[in-house]
Amino acid sequence: MSGYNPDYNPTGIEGGLDTNTLPWLSLAQAPGLRLKPLRASIESGMFSAIVQIEAGASPHMLYLGAADLYLLSGEMSCPDGDFHAQLEPGVWGFIPANTRIQGLRVARTVEYLCNFYGPVAFIGDSGAMTSLCTAKDVLSGARDAGITLVPNTLAECMQPRPENVSATNEPLAIADDDMSRLATRSDGPAHDTGSPYFIDTRAVPWIVNPDLPDIALKVLRVSEETGITSLIVRHNGVAGPHYHLGAADFLVLSGRIGYRAGPAEGYGPGMWFYEPAGARHEATQRIGDDEDLIYTANVYGPVQFDEGEGTPIAAIQSWMQYKALADAQGINLVRNAGNTADTLLAWAPVTTTAA
Repeated sequence: MSGYNPDYNPTGIEGGLDTNTLPWLSLAQAPGLRLKPLRASIESGMFSAIVQIEAGASPHMLYLGAADLYLLSGEMSCPDGDFHAQLEPGVWGFIPANTRIQGLRVARTVEYLCNFYGPVAFIGDSGAMTSLCTAKDVLSGARDAGITLVPNTLAECMQPRPENVSATNEPLAIADDDMSRLATRSDGPAHDTGSPYFIDTRAVPWIVNPDLPDIALKVLRVSEETGITSLIVRHNGVAGPHYHLGAADFLVLSGRIGYRAGPAEGYGPGMWFYEPAGARHEATQRIGDDEDLIYTANVYGPVQFDEGEGTPIAAIQSWMQYKALADAQGINLVRNAGNTADTLLAWAPVTTTAA
């Protein structure tokens, strides 16, 4: 199978960023909201970031593309309606495209991982759109701040990668061990978020494959339209050789991960990775035995497993297998689509005129 990417011989973490070493970038159009940019695709318009919203801020946003998020620290609540929800660390959510989030209440400053599948519009007090945040804006902001984002493709991974020149290190709250445990706790009572679009991940059971007892999954969302699957992974064993036939991204929440030719001590909480389509791992494993390795994961396409480069395909894992696992466990997956009854007023009411 080396024909997929015969020249892909990585020597480092070309697809990773330590979010603790990145500065917060402020958005003038959204007072109280800052972000750490991670990836931006001009091809698809998707971008990923760690978002921070200060206590007391209440941005009004219109998601022109979908978004998913995982709350790392702090506390906030969404407004009434379908998206009425109480959010605390460990809550994961999906916001369908064309959704307005108005009247957000931030009780304690929040930090959350967010993948934006398209632009976000900011709405002013008058109800009119004041500005957009797009993948192009994120690229521009990162460039001005001296931040090198992760590559989007295998070809980009082959190029020399300049180092980030920003001298400002602003660690995430989960860099603190107590906060990390709060964001990754998998036991104890789970609270009802109040919305089908958000779920306390403590309410989702771990699924363990008897053949891989050291690796467990919480399946959060499966899209039968796009094939995207969102997971929490507890990875205490070794994942064998595999190709990412579709891309994937993940954020380390606790423990340390051994990754390709990285340092012997691995990478800890706050490390975010993006695997472009076609990337290969010969092995991925936890470093150390003191703490569970837990990370979020978005899997954008199938993963192909084998016994080593050039060996026959042993298995392919896609959204169909993840959906079957969730169904077998009776898991209520997070809802994929929003209300189709309302509009964004792109069209005036249709009228007819007699001839």
